[in-house]
Amino acid sequence: DEEFNELCFEFGLELDEITSEKDIISKEKGEEKAKGASDTVLYKIDVPANRYDLLCLEGLVRGLQVFKERINLPRYEKIIPAQGEGQRLIITEKTVQVRPHAVAAVLRNITFNKERYDSFIDLQEKLHQNICRRRALVAIGTHDLDTISGPFTFTAKAPSEIKFRPLNQSQEYTASQIMDLYRTDSHLRHYLHLIENKPLYPVIYDSNGVVLSMPPIINGDHTKISVKTRNVFIECTGTDITKAKIVLDIIVTMFSEYCEKPFSVEAAEVVYPNGKTHIYPELAYRKEKVKPELINKKIGISETPSSLAKLLTRMCLKSHVIGNGNNIEIEIPPTRADIIHACDIIEDAAIAYGYNNIQMTIPKTYTIANQLPLNKLTELLRLDLAAAGFTEALTFALCSQEDIADKLGMDISATKAVHIANPKTAEFQVARTTLLPGLLKTIAANRKMPLPLKLFEISDIVVKDPNTDVGARNYRHFCAIYYNKSPGFEIIHGLLDRVMQLLEVPPNEENGYTIKATEGSAFFPGRCAEIFAKGQSIGKLGVLHPDVITKFELTMPCSALEINIEPFV
Repeated sequence: DEEFNELCFEFGLELDEITSEKDIISKEKGEEKAKGASDTVLYKIDVPANRYDLLCLEGLVRGLQVFKERINLPRYEKIIPAQGEGQRLIITEKTVQVRPHAVAAVLRNITFNKERYDSFIDLQEKLHQNICRRRALVAIGTHDLDTISGPFTFTAKAPSEIKFRPLNQSQEYTASQIMDLYRTDSHLRHYLHLIENKPLYPVIYDSNGVVLSMPPIINGDHTKISVKTRNVFIECTGTDITKAKIVLDIIVTMFSEYCEKPFSVEAAEVVYPNGKTHIYPELAYRKEKVKPELINKKIGISETPSSLAKLLTRMCLKSHVIGNGNNIEIEIPPTRADIIHACDIIEDAAIAYGYNNIQMTIPKTYTIANQLPLNKLTELLRLDLAAAGFTEALTFALCSQEDIADKLGMDISATKAVHIANPKTAEFQVARTTLLPGLLKTIAANRKMPLPLKLFEISDIVVKDPNTDVGARNYRHFCAIYYNKSPGFEIIHGLLDRVMQLLEVPPNEENGYTIKATEGSAFFPGRCAEIFAKGQSIGKLGVLHPDVITKFELTMPCSALEINIEPFV
């Protein structure tokens, strides 16, 4: 396990955890539910989102074997059948409004077993979630070619005119009934919105009118593949032709190793509405040139051109040195759609070299690092507030609208709060404009603790500010709260004096701080003061209003202080 963990790390992956189905279920649902689940060891591996070729066991093993130099990178080839013998997919112009693009290919004489079959289905699912953007951009259909006969037609029809038996169902339904049938399906209901409001639904037929699939929702049951399937027809329909080609390339390159002639794919012809034809899959190899000195400079190493070429070859990018060592020519295989720019090639060279093997060097520019003054002040204050007997709390920067407005007796429009566009929960609707609600919620959660409760927090608050480039501004606030059987105004006032003493601000009007009586919606009338320092108002202190205390589900009196500490930096 340790060796494998190391290998993953060297290859730029992360072995997340070593677990089993039983462990996963018992963690999520408890031991009872886990009884009878499998004990087989599972490796949970984190794959970067750009490496679609590592999303299945076949691709991952192939990648690691090439990396370990145990095998050479296979050469993928497409076999173009003789004229009139290959499969054809004809696209009609009706599809333009719904899903205009389609690509297709055939895996001939493939041998599945249970593991391979499961991996085949699982890869489609992972691609659907990732590059296909939950089937919005591309939907994959795989069919048993021996149950149907081409040419195939990709068209769009009114929902009432489409009728077939969906995958794993016992009877026929029309497209509208299928939509209703899957509205409650935990897996498929997420995809219904993609076509449900369109006048026509996309559908693929064979030459006898058998429905292969209604993308992006469900395949027909007639063409479903099983472990015994020998010939697989793969179609990818979508709204993005580039992504559709990538998805098709990934599926056929991963599983063509199980064909009778390994790594060969039978091409299919796609006929467009304008009569033009195109052969898929493209399986395009392309050449790129990168200068060795550029690779060395960007990574910070000094390798010879030939050793750089060797490093790249280990990363599935077959490379060799050309032109007296001035250039490296790299062949990019169809599995590596993530190589877009020279920097992607350089990154792979760095991974193969080993990030841990790159020498750490002192930068050429000589600079002395300093802590940000505001953070330094914050750290110093935190220590002394703790010494004054207060306990530090750290609360969420997001809260509900009630917390900063209604519960404090203010209107939400007066708070200048930054709102979250589509909040997942009612608890996180706005960014906090004051630290007070967070501390009051903390006290409410700790009502069982012995009194008095003395809490403080020094953190950022966020308010809208049209004068900044992002439309909002952060302020570092300090808030303290005292909760006991009596309000303890004098304790909070004493804490203010201690903070000012630490900041070396004297208690006078000229160059120090003063407090003046004022009213605040969250405070008890006649028990609230505004604090002035450096010629500006920096905050308030006082006894909280009983309404505020009850709205936060508290029962004792409470006094609080909140100031902006930025003027003292």
